[in-house]
Amino acid sequence: MGVNTGDMKKIVLLFSLMASTIFPAEKDARCFELRVYYAAAGKLNDLHARFRNHTLKIFQNHGIANIGYWVPMENSDNKLIYLLAYPSREARERSWKEFFADPEWQAAQKASEANGKLVAKVESTFLAATDYSPEVKPGRGAAQRVFELRIYTAAEGKLDALNARFRNHTVGLFATHGMTQFGYWTPTDKKQGADNTLIYILSHQSKEAAAKSFDTFRANPEWIKVKAESEKDGSLTIKDGVKSVFMAPTDYSPTK
Repeated sequence: MGVNTGDMKKIVLLFSLMASTIFPAEKDARCFELRVYYAAAGKLNDLHARFRNHTLKIFQNHGIANIGYWVPMENSDNKLIYLLAYPSREARERSWKEFFADPEWQAAQKASEANGKLVAKVESTFLAATDYSPEVKPGRGAAQRVFELRIYTAAEGKLDALNARFRNHTVGLFATHGMTQFGYWTPTDKKQGADNTLIYILSHQSKEAAAKSFDTFRANPEWIKVKAESEKDGSLTIKDGVKSVFMAPTDYSPTK
């Protein structure tokens, strides 16, 4: 049976819409920063209050884009994980210098730490969006959802092949199995994994929905074929090189 002109136009439009949700019009050139705070014992709620009542607003005043704030769903280390964006790395340095010098921040920090420091340790990773990442921007789902931070460590010399597999196959297959893709990045600094690390964030309706999506994804014949072909010369990731952290957005996160 043939396809009439009207139906063909609808099919072309549908594929165009799907592509626009997966790939941005052009590569995002912003500097991203993934920050992980380890709250001091008993201080996580105080840290949340400082971000909720002061920090996000002051960040914004200094040109720092608040993308998302999350806590691990299993959070024995009292972590706060958040993602920021800047026009450039140089802009990032200027913004933080201005932030630390801001009297409003200094007052908020002093008041919040009257009974001790709120943060025991800070980890910071500078990131660049991949060319296949969707546009990274704050947003809210139609219903409550969970987020999954996934970190891949590529085998030596295999990061380009890993990115190619995501670009050409994985992102499309993820979409067909109900996974919402928030963003894909690689670190910009060699000491932070620029030559072997892929970091991305997905969202799901729940942890159970995530498990179901990945089960059907891994059983997909197209994925099985792609994986086998891409790994003829060995796995693209090191042993135990895939880490996953399920996260819940904070009440003050721009992304939920």
